Order: sequence, then C-alpha cells, then structure tokens
Amino acid sequence: MQDSAPETTFLTDSFELPPQQTRLQEFWTQLRKNRLALIGLVIFLVFLVIALTGRLLTFGTSPLLDPSMVRLQEKLRPPLSLPNKESLLPEEMVPTGVYLLGTDELGRDVFARMLQGAWVSLSVGFVAVGIAVFIGILLGGLAGYYGQNPIRVGEVLIAVLVIWMALGWGKLSTLILVVLALAAIAIAAVLVVQRDSDSRGLLRVFRAQFLSVDMVITGLIDIMLCFPSFFLILTVVALLPASIYNIMIVIGITSWMGAARFVRAEFLSLREQDFVAAARALGVPDWRIIFRHMVPNAVAPVLVSATIGIAGAILTEAGLSFLGFGVPPPDATWGNILSDGKNYLFDAPWLTFVPGIAILVVVLSFNLFGEGLRDILNPKLRERH
Repeated sequence: MQDSAPETTFLTDSFELPPQQTRLQEFWTQLRKNRLALIGLVIFLVFLVIALTGRLLTFGTSPLLDPSMVRLQEKLRPPLSLPNKESLLPEEMVPTGVYLLGTDELGRDVFARMLQGAWVSLSVGFVAVGIAVFIGILLGGLAGYYGQNPIRVGEVLIAVLVIWMALGWGKLSTLILVVLALAAIAIAAVLVVQRDSDSRGLLRVFRAQFLSVDMVITGLIDIMLCFPSFFLILTVVALLPASIYNIMIVIGITSWMGAARFVRAEFLSLREQDFVAAARALGVPDWRIIFRHMVPNAVAPVLVSATIGIAGAILTEAGLSFLGFGVPPPDATWGNILSDGKNYLFDAPWLTFVPGIAILVVVLSFNLFGEGLRDILNPKLRERH
C-alpha cells in the first residue's frame, strides 16, 4: 500500500503583496500623514515663490517695484490705501495702483520692501546653512573616520608655523618668513623619512603623539559651543564691513557644530559596518568609502539639522538687521523694516506687524517641516503619526 503524501496548498492568490515604493514615494506617503510637516512644506514653497518673485521685481537698475523710492508726501499710509495721483510724478506711481501693505516713514512701499527682504532672508538662510553643513560634514567625517589617528608634535609645529606665517605675512621680514618656511619643510621631511624607522634624540620629540584627531575636533566643537553664538556673530559682524556676504559667511562658520556632531556620531557607527569593511578589503580608497558609502547614509540627521538651521539663520539675520549690524541700506530686510517700524508702533502698527508676522510664519514653517523630516527619516518615530 503506497502512502499518499499530504497535499500542500499554496494560497498565493489569496495574499496580495503591497506594491513596492521608491524612496521618494515612501517619503511622500509619510509626509502626507504628518499634516503639520506638510503645512510647513507648503508655506515654505509659497515663501520660495514670493522670494523668487521679489528677486525679479525689486532688483536691478530699473526694477518694476522700487523698494527705495521715497515719497515723503505719501508717508505712513495704511495698507490698501490709494496713492494721491495729483501729488506724485508719473515715475513715483505704484505699479500695483494701491499700497498693498502701506508705506513707511519715508513713503516707501512696504510691499516692495517685503518682497526684497524675502529674497535676502532666503539667500542668507540657504547660503549660511550650506556653509555650516559643508564644514560640519568635513570636520565630523574626519573625526568619525580618522578619529583614532594620532597627531604628531611635528605636525602641530608645522600647522603653527603655517598659521603664523599666514597671519604675519607683510609684518615679518622676508628673511624670517623664509627661515620659518624652511623649518616647516625640514620637519615635514623628517616625519616622512622617519615614519618606518626608530627615531632618536630630537627626532623622537617630533614623532611623539600629541593628540588624536577626534580629540582635537571635539575639543574645537566644545570651545565653539561655549561662546554665545549671537554675541559672537555680533562681535565679528561689527568688526567687518557691512555686507550680506559677510553675514552669510559669519553665520555659517559659527553654526556648524550641530552638523559636525551628527556626522561624527553616524560615522562612528557606520565605520564598523560590514559594507565598510568589505570596501576596505577590496582596496577601495578612503575618500571613495567616505563620500560614496558613508556620507549618503549619514546625511539624514544633517538634513533635519539644516532645515531647522535655516530658520535659525533667518532669525539671526533679522536680529542683526534690527540692531543695525545687518544688510546695509538701501537694501531692505525684514529686520530693518521691523527696526524702522518700532518708532511708529502706535501711529503705523503695520510697519511692525507685517514683518513680524512674516518672520513668525516662515520660521515656524521651517521648524514644522524639520520636525516632520525627523519623524519621517527615523522609523522609530513614525508610529506617532
């Protein structure tokens, strides 16, 4: 009698696998579930369109909307008021035919100045955060990947000599600069020659380990975090010529610490992963391992930090302009519009409310979108929405 094998039934037809989604589709699905983040993204896109429109309409030699046009006879006009055509020259007429947001104490169109200020805020936010993210990824990556590598005393001396020569160029005599340069080259040559041999005497001092790369970079981060950022920026800006580019650079080089700490933490985790070890075993260069394999996997928390950092940069620029250390006239920013309006708080409250509400809404949108990014990019936090 032949045993009959039990029949196996595959119910593949009764189970339908969910369709596979790309990363962009999955991101959009998670974003739609987080309504606050979606609202923040929509407000940001509207702000982007307004800023680009302001760039087209208010900049140039003969802009369509001139934010610096002075009309003293039209000063402190309320929003939605009509211009007095009898007292204005044809070139002083508002193209919109109405003062949408009123005029200031010099009769300048607040709507045109707000458009120009939107572009200034957007450019300062993105450029400053771009500089901060670049420095943070560079230093954080070095600390996370090469953190255990020692720094020799000779290498420290070379760095000190190079910095000294750079700062003293034009103040020191040519002979002293030549001697310092030759000393730096000699120390570097000694370090290269004695790399694989036993050092004796004075050479042993040059080859001695000073600190690790991680200790130097984390120490620099801790020192930068000890300074109040806004007062440090205020001090540096006060010493430099007033310029929007100086403000971008100063905000960028004083706000990279958060990105560096995120990247360092991610690199310390990724450095021990199997795909990094496999890449090393295959002889892949370090720079390719860092930029091709590790940076894409470590960039998620940096994006969240950068998004929220844009809001911080906009607030910093507005604060500097409010105190008179920001973008110089005649360029308009939301901060100096707010500063001009504080003297007319009761006579012309729109000069304070309009830029103040604009700063509040834009900064809030970036914060909401940044918090949403943090929840979307972290699977452990997705269950909250």
